[in-house]
Amino acid sequence: MSREKGAYSVQAVIQAIDLLEALAQDGDNPSISVIEKKLELSHNKAFRLLATLEDKGLVERDALTGTYSLGLQAFQMAQHILKSANLIRLAHPVMEELARKLDEAIYITVMNNDEVLFLDMVDSFQQVKAVDLVGKRFPFFTNAAGKVLKSVSSIDLRSRGNKKRNIPDPQLLEIELDEIRKRGVAVDFGGLGEGICAVAVVIRDYAGKVVGALTLLAPSFRMLQERLEQEVIPSMIEGAEELSMKFGYMKIPA
Repeated sequence: MSREKGAYSVQAVIQAIDLLEALAQDGDNPSISVIEKKLELSHNKAFRLLATLEDKGLVERDALTGTYSLGLQAFQMAQHILKSANLIRLAHPVMEELARKLDEAIYITVMNNDEVLFLDMVDSFQQVKAVDLVGKRFPFFTNAAGKVLKSVSSIDLRSRGNKKRNIPDPQLLEIELDEIRKRGVAVDFGGLGEGICAVAVVIRDYAGKVVGALTLLAPSFRMLQERLEQEVIPSMIEGAEELSMKFGYMKIPA
């Protein structure tokens, strides 16, 4: 179903974004009267927008001067955006190299709470491809990317809070994550859809902290065991090590 651009725009959201942009652009912290004039808002509308954004930590009000500035939460959000952009910038050449070498789709994936997010992708030249998942989120326990990322984090899968995650068998998943941690790679068939194979390897930064995972997606019929073990997995591990080095990670010899 097609629709005109902006057909479902929410005016209050647009005004809130305009307000944040105004605070980001101005060198001086404006008062509410200045904001009203600049954005052509009524006093009541400007006050309600500022109060809402202040409650969310996106805007701060100076109690002495009555002026407004961007809040700490706005800067934290900006840092997350910059971090993702930097990850994509550094990862893309490695992803292109892997996609050409293996002729399969290569993604960069990150963990967000208990979900894995597919950030960016370099596609293959194959006629038969897995579905494009850029921008999609999935529970971590359903796929290789989420499992490899969780395998290197501390998590108690048997706690009461895990009932909210709807994990089918926490004990079995715990065993699987331990095996993934030892091997350094996760492989699954069907986790992201029938007939789809995923292979994922973690990426680390200079401090050894995991920043994401390189993830290959391909139709299962092309992922025969021999190809997986001899070509795909070694290439993915090599690519992840190359990308980790770009983030300053130095692997300590065993």
